[in-house]
Amino acid sequence: MTDARPVRPPRLLPGDRVAVVAPSGPIVAERLDRGLDVLRGWDLDPVAAPHARGGHPSLGHLAVSDEERARDLQEAWCDPSVKAVFAARGGYGAQRMVDLLDWDALRAAAPKPLIGFSDVTVLHEAFAVRAGVSTLHGPAVAGEVFLKDDATRDHLRRTLFAPETVRTLAAPSARPLVPGRARGITLGGCLTMLATELGTPRARPGAAGGLLLLEDVGEPPYRIDRSLTQLLRSGWLDGVAGIVLGSWARCGPYDRVREVLVDRLAGLGVPVAEEFGFGHGDSALTVPLGLPAELDATAGTLTFDVPATG
Repeated sequence: MTDARPVRPPRLLPGDRVAVVAPSGPIVAERLDRGLDVLRGWDLDPVAAPHARGGHPSLGHLAVSDEERARDLQEAWCDPSVKAVFAARGGYGAQRMVDLLDWDALRAAAPKPLIGFSDVTVLHEAFAVRAGVSTLHGPAVAGEVFLKDDATRDHLRRTLFAPETVRTLAAPSARPLVPGRARGITLGGCLTMLATELGTPRARPGAAGGLLLLEDVGEPPYRIDRSLTQLLRSGWLDGVAGIVLGSWARCGPYDRVREVLVDRLAGLGVPVAEEFGFGHGDSALTVPLGLPAELDATAGTLTFDVPATG
């Protein structure tokens, strides 16, 4: 486990070569092609990883084997000609391959933006803890929201090319669940993936001192309760500085979800902002992970000390 201060990757420049990998579930080829076209429209040179279009021979929820998914990610990250690595989609599978990666080689390679969300939370945590690199909780390039929503694409593009223009994040829907301000290092992502990381090799020991991002999809309120309770009972939330809540798409009526969030999180006594506009919703902000920031839950803003990319 690295104790180094997270390193920011360089910003992208026109003409940069970037890789799209499938670390989790299988990809719809037509969506991948459309996502690659968007990246070409940004004047990038995108390449799909060798196994990105494949499928697992027996487990339909996986994009090819664990070893092949790990190899694609490692080769993309360690290739000096590749300046960023995009996840094509989430789904499930990153937990199965993350320990197959050669972390000595990944640490030795130059840092670059890693973009994804949902199941990619496992990789965000691993790159933070094992490699000391900040990453981007952002849309998947073969995902429906990235392909259909201009605001989602524009926010990711600015984060990659002109990060000084998006140092303060705000969403029209954001409001305080618990008002107040807090400072810390951003971390987190998908609630379910954070809960299932507990007890695994090299997992982060806890969120102490951090600004924790939480969101999820397709989890009814009782299962959100279960995951939050697991984090609470394990002590993982002890000392957290503040919490930023994103979307809870297909998790049931939001008033019921909100009741669980209030019940489980308000007692921590730290600022909590809700409906912050990242995650699985119809439009999604890109949020840097591993960087110092200030949360103003009352105003609904998250302001970073430095731009997401250098």
